[in-house]
Amino acid sequence: MTKLSVNINKIATLRNARGGNVPDLLQVARDIQKFGAHGITIHPRPDERHIRYQDARDLKSVVYTEFNIEGNPQHNFIDLVLECKPTQVTLVPDAIGAITSSAGWDTVKFQDYLVEVIAEFKRNGIRTSIFVDPVLEMIEGAKKTGTDRIELYTEAFAHQYSLGNKAGIEPYVKAAVLANELELGINAGHDLSLDNIRFFKENIPGLLEVSIGHALISEALYLGLDNVVNMYLQKLK
Repeated sequence: MTKLSVNINKIATLRNARGGNVPDLLQVARDIQKFGAHGITIHPRPDERHIRYQDARDLKSVVYTEFNIEGNPQHNFIDLVLECKPTQVTLVPDAIGAITSSAGWDTVKFQDYLVEVIAEFKRNGIRTSIFVDPVLEMIEGAKKTGTDRIELYTEAFAHQYSLGNKAGIEPYVKAAVLANELELGINAGHDLSLDNIRFFKENIPGLLEVSIGHALISEALYLGLDNVVNMYLQKLK
């Protein structure tokens, strides 16, 4: 089945709102794994407005499934990843101060930079994935960087699906077919939810992993975290 990695940034946002340790980020990570998720994702940003760099260090001893750290590979981020040595690092071209991720890499323009960064992570035994739009040229460029996987940026699909336009999946199918031909692993994330995840999974050949945070945590407010994690797992079978 496609693996589910739960992004716990929103748990950190809630904790930070009061300045204490409620909810306990580490305990939530333990519980999510106990509920059956295959991994934990975090996305620390330079201002540490949700996940703090120390959270990444603390989670290293808590995450016994797959640990995925996302972010823009600036110097501090690279140092953090090399220190924590997660299962996977996902490179995202976030602008400083961005509310959330808004675009994939231009793998042609930034190819040399990505080659250098990815090589460093792979020398340290860390699987690499890079965030890309479902554009064939970008998939081809990703292959040339030496990355192990790509993560398809799914906001456009989710928006079109919410409008009833299931044809919005088509660029993603083409991108996945090409990635499979190029022997690139396929991850996906951004605005995937209980409403659209089954349709996406059923149409994307070779989908290895999805990373879901905002929607899953929001749905858990109504349905409960244990229940929601297992609802996703059922839809990903």
